[in-house]
Amino acid sequence: MEGNVENLASKIGEGKYILLEFWASWCGPCRNEIPNLKQNYAKFHGKGFDIFAISIDKNKMDWKKASNEEQIPWTNTFKMNNKKNKEAQKLYKVAAIPSNFLIDPDGIIVARNLRGTKLTAFLESTFH
Repeated sequence: MEGNVENLASKIGEGKYILLEFWASWCGPCRNEIPNLKQNYAKFHGKGFDIFAISIDKNKMDWKKASNEEQIPWTNTFKMNNKKNKEAQKLYKVAAIPSNFLIDPDGIIVARNLRGTKLTAFLESTFH
């Protein structure tokens, strides 16, 4: 949001589980999941859980408005969603949103599309 360049690779290997979250301001299910993400982030961030969000919005102002409305506390990135800028979506084979990937401290994807109680249960068992 501050205009800094953020890189997922720089977050991996810090001893944290990273939830790579693909979302958009216009996506109802994405926005409905944000309260759950915020609860889990608040509870487990200090134990080694982080979130790296990538918006696939087409309009930067829509992304900023939604991000401010939701008061997103984690790394929240935006890259204009057009044919040229879909590298992350292609790399992770994201066909629909919301979509997420849980990456362990070694950089291995250990789960996909953990939402709601499934995400909470995974984090509780990991950070018991």
